[in-house]
Amino acid sequence: MGLDDVLARVAQAAEAAGREPADITLIAVSKVQPNVRVKAVLQAGHRVFGENKVQEAQGKWPDFRAAFAGVELHLLGPLQTNKIKPALELFDVIHSLDRDKLARKLADAAQARGACPPLFVQVNTGREPQKAGIDPDDLDAFIARCRDDYALPLAGLMVIPPVDDAPRPHFDALAEMAARNGLAGLSMGMSGDFEAAIAAGATHIRVGSAIFGARDYG
Repeated sequence: MGLDDVLARVAQAAEAAGREPADITLIAVSKVQPNVRVKAVLQAGHRVFGENKVQEAQGKWPDFRAAFAGVELHLLGPLQTNKIKPALELFDVIHSLDRDKLARKLADAAQARGACPPLFVQVNTGREPQKAGIDPDDLDAFIARCRDDYALPLAGLMVIPPVDDAPRPHFDALAEMAARNGLAGLSMGMSGDFEAAIAAGATHIRVGSAIFGARDYG
């Protein structure tokens, strides 16, 4: 457990897949983690972090950014349209573009701001009704709208496989969809399956408990 152990496992998985560890971005998922744990990972030299909620990130990251240079912050959770403005101000990458209304609102806000962070489209590969994400059957058309109608800077695709499914088929499906649409980024893999994600071509892995320890939701 811990950052060094995860980095070693990333390097080992990359080597096994014939890949360079430097091509894989390790996002330390700091949601609901005590600040003391987050600070320890910052002090260890890590700079790429992920949060699920804009409001939680607003209360944590301005101070950390003032104390630690070079922080790169990724929004991993659902983005409500009324939180777009603060999200664009705070986050360097957004992984949860999951519906047309959000794409339209992001485009408007980005145009007003004059900039937009790279975006990952969340895909609901398991077609789970309770889960956010674009249906695979609708994905190509959605990507085309984001590019052609909204001029959004798409970086790649993101997936959270169904809990009860083997993750690898979902990772492979996401990689195929990304390649088909000329997208290089693959945000996939968490604490329990990031080695499989690396084998399938992940460029961004989202690891929380394996770095920080179990979360205490109070």
